[in-house]
Amino acid sequence: MQTSATNKRMRTLLTGIRDQTLIPNPHFQRRLVWSNAHKIAFLQTVLEGLPFPEIFISAGEVNPDTGDGTELIVDGQQRMTTLFEYFTGSRDLRFTGSPIVEYKELDQIQKVAFLEYEVVVRDLGPLTEDETRDIFQRINSTRYSLNAMEVNSSRYDGELKKFAEFLANSSFFIRHNIFTSLDGRRMNDVRFVLTLLITIMSGYFKRDEEHETYLERYNDQFPDEAKMKTEMHVVFDFIESCHFDEKSRVWQKADLLTILVELHRALIVDGRSLDPLSVGSTMTAFYEEVESVTRSESPQPDAAEYYRRVRSGINDRISRANRGAIVRRLLLSAGEIPSK
Repeated sequence: MQTSATNKRMRTLLTGIRDQTLIPNPHFQRRLVWSNAHKIAFLQTVLEGLPFPEIFISAGEVNPDTGDGTELIVDGQQRMTTLFEYFTGSRDLRFTGSPIVEYKELDQIQKVAFLEYEVVVRDLGPLTEDETRDIFQRINSTRYSLNAMEVNSSRYDGELKKFAEFLANSSFFIRHNIFTSLDGRRMNDVRFVLTLLITIMSGYFKRDEEHETYLERYNDQFPDEAKMKTEMHVVFDFIESCHFDEKSRVWQKADLLTILVELHRALIVDGRSLDPLSVGSTMTAFYEEVESVTRSESPQPDAAEYYRRVRSGINDRISRANRGAIVRRLLLSAGEIPSK
């Protein structure tokens, strides 16, 4: 395949999008999910005259009678759509506290400079839809297949994701070696924390099914960040006060997720004053029951059910909810600190 790279003036590309001769959203591309902050930072780069990576286009449909034709943006959709939103004054852009002003507020010299900005465009020529899809996938390919969290991370760069990253790097998780280096590389640490946060906000769900919904909902703003940060540290501190042995299964991800969610419910939502030492001894005894299920002729029913739910369908909604119900009963049975 022969390709050619040329410089095109911004105005040519923007008027092409306006006139629908340059199509920025072929159905094989990801939908737009840049946060407002990301868009503003990108626009600031352009307004300062700094370059950004080339975009890829291919030939679209041609009307043989009129000679009119279209071009498709194969890669660069988010960049070009953000520029078009800026040029047209879209309400999807917000400038409060921004280092830049709206396009309409630029003076004439600044507007001309923006419109004359040169964009590097690589023309791939005429391609079939399958060839276009393949090129797009190759441009955006990695050394290995992306897991669900990595796909979401490539699409969402907003506030909930940033908070999950912050929390995943907290001393609580580091001190107890919850995440391996591979977890970090594959973003499984962020995935775990997102599951924790979303479960607290919405209830138990299956695998990662709610991740995309909440990442999109809180892409631009996560207004409960400060509140959630305080609440999670209350829960972390409580678990530390339980004095679990480092070999306890409480530090296994599925078990930790469950007790974190249920402690948040008990301590924060219900406002209970649980005794951490009593909770620690109650849960330690229970975890020992769980570990001995396969060796016991008549295992304790809750331990047997909990064991079944961590052995099969561990990340299904019902399994998570059933484990949560069992741990909830245990926390309440541990008793509260008597009020003075």
